[in-house]
Amino acid sequence: MSRLGRLRVAMPYIHIHWYEGRSDEQKLEIARRITDALVEVGKTPRDHVWIRFEDTKKSDWVMGGEQQG
Repeated sequence: MSRLGRLRVAMPYIHIHWYEGRSDEQKLEIARRITDALVEVGKTPRDHVWIRFEDTKKSDWVMGGEQQG
């Protein structure tokens, strides 16, 4: 199947946007657990689960008018 075809069927797409500082090992473990849950509970094919981690500096976040970093 072409990459474009795969994009059309790949669901769910999980985007984790958080503060920087987690190791690759932590991200892999989190991704594994999320994937396992969606496969077991949601009956989603494993290869349809896409997870993206987006690390940002605390100073890039403002909550309630207060800069976080």
